[in-house]
Amino acid sequence: QVQLVESGGGLVQAGGSLRLSCVASGNIVSINDMGWFRQAPGEQRELVGTITKGGSTNYADSVRDRFTISRDNAKNTVYLQMNSLKPEDTAVYYCNAQIRRRRLYTYIDEEYWGQGTQVTVSP
Repeated sequence: QVQLVESGGGLVQAGGSLRLSCVASGNIVSINDMGWFRQAPGEQRELVGTITKGGSTNYADSVRDRFTISRDNAKNTVYLQMNSLKPEDTAVYYCNAQIRRRRLYTYIDEEYWGQGTQVTVSP
């Protein structure tokens, strides 16, 4: 099985910073795109940003120039550095990954989600 485990959430004042981490583990052959999504109370889950295996990134307009996604392929880990946080960034943040794993005598590509980590930004 494959698991994604996030860490690093918490409470921070507006203008502060947090760094989230997400580690993938299990029967992994390779990891393609990884990314972060967030969901505020009463809202739909939305994209924060993504990063390819080669390191190319894409961000939502609302976080561009404040958030940075990076990854360590050797550690199967993706990071989200969040700076200049605003109260409207308050949400549960979810890690997402497109993972190839072994199954019997073949490989399958599947999408996985972490359990989520709460980020709360106070005014």
